[in-house]
Amino acid sequence: QPELGKPMRNCYSLPGPDFTYGMYMHKRDGGVPEAIGHWDAVKAKAHPRKRVMPRDFVAMGRAAVDEGCTTARDFALYYGYMDIRCKDKGILRHGGKAPPGMTFGKPPRPPTPFFDLMQHRYKELWMEEQRARTRVQHVVKKKVGIIGEVRENRTTFLRTHPPPVKEESFWHLRRFEKVQAPQNPSPDQRQIFWASTS
Repeated sequence: QPELGKPMRNCYSLPGPDFTYGMYMHKRDGGVPEAIGHWDAVKAKAHPRKRVMPRDFVAMGRAAVDEGCTTARDFALYYGYMDIRCKDKGILRHGGKAPPGMTFGKPPRPPTPFFDLMQHRYKELWMEEQRARTRVQHVVKKKVGIIGEVRENRTTFLRTHPPPVKEESFWHLRRFEKVQAPQNPSPDQRQIFWASTS
């Protein structure tokens, strides 16, 4: 049972006062006096040898098709003959150096002249463009004939230029052209004749 007014104690015994909690570091840097006294120069690591990039099978496949390879054997022979590698896009990775002519970032846009802003020069230029556009539209409308005249549509054109009258053709089926009326038909023959022609 725990003592009155005190929490229950665990059954583990703590180490002595000489015990250090945490991870023990074997390297001693000398503390503050060592840091103030001199700079700790770090030796540069030797650059690893040039990394061998994997083969670029997409580029090799395109080149093989351009050369006229169609079968699997042709492709295998082409892959054995040509060796195209992927390009290393991480030029600054692992301590790489940038090319001498390479610049980063976007070029700045040309500065806006402050004097033109104060004098509303851009508004005046826009107004001149609108006036020129209105003048051109007015001239085009005059040429078309909208101003002062009624535009000619299909109805007025057909009134002034009527279409030619079609000649009526009396066309009949061929089988009715050779039918001849009986010379002295009886009433029954007349009914049969008119029924066959109608």
